[in-house]
Amino acid sequence: MTSEPFAIETEGHFTPKVFLLADAADYKSYATVMETTTAMVDRKPDLVQRMVDATIEGWYSYLYSDPSPANELIKKDNPDMTDAQIAYSYGKMKEYGVIDSGDAKSLGIGAMTDGRWQSFYDSGAAVGLYPKGMDYKKAYTLQFVDKKHAMEAAK
Repeated sequence: MTSEPFAIETEGHFTPKVFLLADAADYKSYATVMETTTAMVDRKPDLVQRMVDATIEGWYSYLYSDPSPANELIKKDNPDMTDAQIAYSYGKMKEYGVIDSGDAKSLGIGAMTDGRWQSFYDSGAAVGLYPKGMDYKKAYTLQFVDKKHAMEAAK
């Protein structure tokens, strides 16, 4: 939705049609998750919470405050990234609600739900991707999310 359509518009001089997997009726996966070990969650939950909270705060700041400091860091780490590409990508992320739509509107950025995880597991198990009866709940925790952390920044 960001890089390839921008390149097509810039180089091909036409606007491509974009189809998001998230719009498919049966697509229930989370596009991005933060991963750590069970040991880290058990031994240093305060550290995990601080990392999750800082990430959430960073996204709210980027989306609803001044994105230029982050954009400069993006360009530093990706020298081929142009201001035009960043502006296009930023606009599309906001237009499509990539970071703050769905459950994030009521639970905050980073929102996850047991129901969505179950739906994701059920659809995978139905086609043999996961064994039926697998304890998929061992793969995630809601301990650090759904706290409406920093939501006031969106106002």
